[in-house]
Amino acid sequence: MSSKLKERIQLKKATVGVIGLGYVGLPLAVEFAKGGYKVIGFDINDRKIHTLLEGKSYVLDVPSEEVKTLVENKQLIPTTDFSKILEIDAVSICVPTPLRKTKDPDISYIIDAISRIKKYFHKDLLIILESTTYPGTTEELIQKEFEKMGYVVGKDYYLCYSPERVDPGNKKYNTKNTPKVIGGVTRQCLELGYLLYSSVIDTVIPVSSTKVAEMVKLLENTFRAVNIGLVNELAMMCDRMGIDIWEVVDAAATKPFGFMPFYPGPGIGGHCIPLDPQYLSWKAKTYDFYNKFIELASDINGNMPRYVVMKINEVLNRHKKCVNGAYILILGMAYKKDVDDIRESPSLEIYKLLKEQGALVEYNDPYVEEFIDENNNKVKSVELNYSDLQKYDSIILCTDHSCYDYKAIANNANIIIDTRNAFRGIIKENIYKIGAPTYDNIDIYEYIKEIASTKERMGI
Repeated sequence: MSSKLKERIQLKKATVGVIGLGYVGLPLAVEFAKGGYKVIGFDINDRKIHTLLEGKSYVLDVPSEEVKTLVENKQLIPTTDFSKILEIDAVSICVPTPLRKTKDPDISYIIDAISRIKKYFHKDLLIILESTTYPGTTEELIQKEFEKMGYVVGKDYYLCYSPERVDPGNKKYNTKNTPKVIGGVTRQCLELGYLLYSSVIDTVIPVSSTKVAEMVKLLENTFRAVNIGLVNELAMMCDRMGIDIWEVVDAAATKPFGFMPFYPGPGIGGHCIPLDPQYLSWKAKTYDFYNKFIELASDINGNMPRYVVMKINEVLNRHKKCVNGAYILILGMAYKKDVDDIRESPSLEIYKLLKEQGALVEYNDPYVEEFIDENNNKVKSVELNYSDLQKYDSIILCTDHSCYDYKAIANNANIIIDTRNAFRGIIKENIYKIGAPTYDNIDIYEYIKEIASTKERMGI
């Protein structure tokens, strides 16, 4: 192992590079810079680099004040000039890994990053891949490329894999205090990778190989996708059986052992949960192994927007209205609360399906000013005026942002379809939930209110 590189890391004299300055790369680059390293952040997007050079952040979890200070002090150097790879000692690759329409992995961004590193490669470089991908990628895609150039891993350069664990909008866990898994191709690789990351991250967990580290991320999100798929299926079943799934889950969650609550929703979104299981499923097929749980969960979760639209049809029909021609407002276009990320958001599919059925659809999202629809049209968020909500035939709550005044919405809207149980505790005849029956009997409402009041007195 390079004693020179080890010493530079220990003394924090190493220059760290981060390729890809998005939701994963920018927080990591900032953490390295705050930890005392000189950091060069690479991205092919001129607009991102220009924004950072102005001292502004485009990632909600990274304050602009931090970026401004780090850039002004030359601790963080954003650039599109990849020749600066010649100046770095270690580089983390944090580029996107989307799925193609055929649901096989699109690793073109990783390939592009590696081609840029190859162009300016120098010995004793530590390379750490963070992008989510299938087991074997680090060795098959990166190690073999450098072997073709005559370089030996663990001797001429060092190679690791460390899966990103970013949870946008999480106020408790961030890059620094979220435990980080890392695997190296060789023992020397792992030692250097562990040394680098443990110098800025509170807890680093070493594993025996890059394949294990790659599999860790896929297991984490497959676990979530399958359990969300299960509760989504139960939500549709409970709807048909006249049972409130939300009440069922809350009651089950009182068990102090053997149960972990998952909640239904309009679908799953973001870059990880909808995609990561598909990476695993695709790779498994190359071993003639078929992941039935993954395929089933993907099918259930992927069809939740259609179930939501069916629920909208049912509710409007009860009020002698139809979707065709209905004036509908969607609240929340982001895939989860209090973030600006719309990647794979189920709200986009719900918007599209309602438009296809002839509805007049608008949306409000304080975090998402606009998006491009399937026809390449720019759709802008409308202003939310609570006293004006009665003009809409129905309000569809798709993303439960904390800034929404749910009591004001409940008091002013005609019909509400709640896909997140955001109106929990507000019992009104105009509120309908997915995974719950639609009641016509006013006596049932009085009974539900009585139960809610009892729970409140008991502190439940």
